[in-house]
Amino acid sequence: MKAYLFPGQGSQFPGMAKDLYDNNSIAREVLDKANDILGFRITDTMFSGTEEDLKQTNITQPAIYLHSIALVKAVGDSFRPDMVAGHSLGEFSALAAAGVLGWEDALRLVSIRANAMQKACELQPSTMAAILGLPDDVVDNICKALDELVVAANFNSPGQVVISGTIEGVNKACEVLKAEGAKRAIVLQVGGAFHSPLMEPARAELAQAINEAAFNKPICPIYQNVTGMAVNNPEDIKQNLIAQLTAPVRWTSTINNMFIDGAITFVEAGPGKVLSGLAKKIVKEAIVESLELSAEKAE
Repeated sequence: MKAYLFPGQGSQFPGMAKDLYDNNSIAREVLDKANDILGFRITDTMFSGTEEDLKQTNITQPAIYLHSIALVKAVGDSFRPDMVAGHSLGEFSALAAAGVLGWEDALRLVSIRANAMQKACELQPSTMAAILGLPDDVVDNICKALDELVVAANFNSPGQVVISGTIEGVNKACEVLKAEGAKRAIVLQVGGAFHSPLMEPARAELAQAINEAAFNKPICPIYQNVTGMAVNNPEDIKQNLIAQLTAPVRWTSTINNMFIDGAITFVEAGPGKVLSGLAKKIVKEAIVESLELSAEKAE
């Protein structure tokens, strides 16, 4: 079975989707129409903008979404997923690819999400940091024990957790986590504290738009960030999508569940190759763990 993975923020790069635009008429049509829907030429920034231009949340999110959707549309009828998942923003790409939303409607929601998150970021200085080399539960429990606002936001793979919160909270958590044995604690160059309570104003704004949108039953299971499990019911998909803004991304669980449910090929559809790398690491660890358990039972 083939699983398609759709990336989120951080996968953007100057010149993204330019080759698609130049060499595929269907992708070109999608991107030109996107300019009209958004009311500005986002392709100018995608093709010619600087890294700094592409870091603005209200640009980054629709740009990454459009790169993924242009790829899917360019593939045409040969795009036949058995299951899909998207990391954070990428969940919207996965929903459009699975037919839950038309790509134009999904783009409108992505634009609302991006602008709402941008406004939430401006309300309070905040950031995120990648923590490497500690078990998930250790990172989670340390964040919960601190007085500052900081939470475990992305469970990306075993030993790789991203924390999110106020600048003071993230810095303090990094100090404590390094003292507890973290190999590295890297503050990320992001616009705000995504997947934390600081995104509540954005969640409330996005919830109205999502609840007003018509969601269809997906053509294949979509594994959502909030639970890491397969979902088919449109109303459940809606509520999980709303909760996603302030809840952690359970990516390790997502890939594990896709693997358990039969995925043997993982294809990343979008800029970058981060998700395919994470999938390889997660599946490899799951296989090793399974073999170890089998050996223990044999003894």
